Amino acid sequence: MPDTVAFETSLGEIEFELYWDHAPKTCKNFAELSKRGYYNGVVFHRIIAVCEISPIHRKYWILTLISQDFMIQGGDPTGTGRGGTSIYGQKFEDEIHPELRFTGAGILAMANSGPNTNGPVDAIRYTFLLLIVLVSGSQFFITLAPTPYLDKKHTIFGRVSSGMRVVQRLGAVAVDAQDRPKEDVKIHKSRLVIS
Repeated sequence: MPDTVAFETSLGEIEFELYWDHAPKTCKNFAELSKRGYYNGVVFHRIIAVCEISPIHRKYWILTLISQDFMIQGGDPTGTGRGGTSIYGQKFEDEIHPELRFTGAGILAMANSGPNTNGPVDAIRYTFLLLIVLVSGSQFFITLAPTPYLDKKHTIFGRVSSGMRVVQRLGAVAVDAQDRPKEDVKIHKSRLVIS
C-alpha cells in the first residue's frame, strides 16, 4: 500500500498522503487508478473559487456563490464532469469517518451526488446556482479552504502533503461561467510513492 500518490501537473507537482486506516477502499481505488495511469493526461475540469452548498433532495445539491474558495475537481477522463469509473465499477459506497472533517485547504475527497455515489458530478449553472446531479467512481476534489458544510457528505481519503503552492495556483486560474479553466490544466502523470 503506497503512502503517497504524486501528480505531475501543468503547474507543478502535488503529493497526496492517503488515509488508508480511515478509507481503505477509496484509497485503493485512487492508488490503483493512479498506478494504471488512468489520470495521465486528464484535466482539472472544474475550479470553483466561491460557493456554499445546501441539499434540496437526496440526489441533488445547490451551490450558492457566497463564500471565498471552494475546490478543484478532477479525475474525469472525458473532461466533462460526467465520466469516469472506479476499479469497482461505476459507483461505490462512501467511507465517511467521524474523525475526518473539511477543516482547511488541501483535503482530498471523492466527488459525489449523494450517499454512496462516489465519482463524477454533472453540473448545470443557473445564474448564481449550480445543480449537481448523478455521478460515478474516479472523480475527486481538493479543497481550497475550510468547507465544513461538506462534513459527513463526502469521503475524505487524504490530504496534500506537498505542493500546496501548486494547489493555490490551480485555485487562482481563470475560469469560464461553468467554472471550467479557460486554459487546460492537466495531470501529466500520476505515480505511487512508496516510503
